[in-house]
Amino acid sequence: MSAVLPSPLKVGLSRTGIEVKEFFREREQLIFTFFFPIIFLGIFSAVFSGTDFSGGVTAATYFTPGMIASGIFLTSFQSLAIAIAIERDQDVLKRLRGTPMSPQSYFIGKIGMVLITSILQFALLLAIAGLLLGVDIPTAPGKWLNFLWIFVLGTASGSVLGIAFSVVPKSGRAASAVVTPVVLLLQFISGVYFVYSSLPAWMRTVAEFFPLKWLAQGMRSVFLPDGFQVHEPGGSWQLGTGAIVLGVWLVVGLVLAQRVFRWTRRDAG
Repeated sequence: MSAVLPSPLKVGLSRTGIEVKEFFREREQLIFTFFFPIIFLGIFSAVFSGTDFSGGVTAATYFTPGMIASGIFLTSFQSLAIAIAIERDQDVLKRLRGTPMSPQSYFIGKIGMVLITSILQFALLLAIAGLLLGVDIPTAPGKWLNFLWIFVLGTASGSVLGIAFSVVPKSGRAASAVVTPVVLLLQFISGVYFVYSSLPAWMRTVAEFFPLKWLAQGMRSVFLPDGFQVHEPGGSWQLGTGAIVLGVWLVVGLVLAQRVFRWTRRDAG
């Protein structure tokens, strides 16, 4: 009598625990992915401490939404693109493919890791922002409902795009050098490190095609006063447009991930 194998979901949830442990054991990845937005929030808050961003919004308050969006993008897109490329190069994926574990379980484990690390990073960043930097934490239920769907859409789209982009680096050693500049470029043009409305018009136009801009703007709608939206280029938070763009990237990422994902290195055939 053959034993009944556990479901892909059960295996994937078990795999999530392994993925989280591996994430926190990688010291370099932990610093540059998990703590990077927190460190930069502290730096920007100190550098622009005397700047009034209109309406009494402090530097710490203004940059907090951008750093939250950046953290989501780092723990989803960047961490998955680099980690999967390295695992493929080291034949980890090839060995996993030869086990009874289904591909669905592998991806559930990766996405579960992204969700857990993103939540932990957000909680730590918010605690530092509120307790040490004097950022007012929103209390309105509507604000947190918006945060929930923006967080879920941003995490989901970043994850599937990271899985798809993991095929771009030719080797595990080149993964960081290929992925990190893309992420940095998007951070600079998406209003993470600068006041978005102060960026050149052509740069804002380019940013509108990518998910990080809408993720950052959505987070500003949660953590900045409602009156601040008049300073956005469109004069509003444009949450409907942001939801559509993030949703489109989620679908595009899913299609690309299914079509281009490889379990083995290119030279393995």
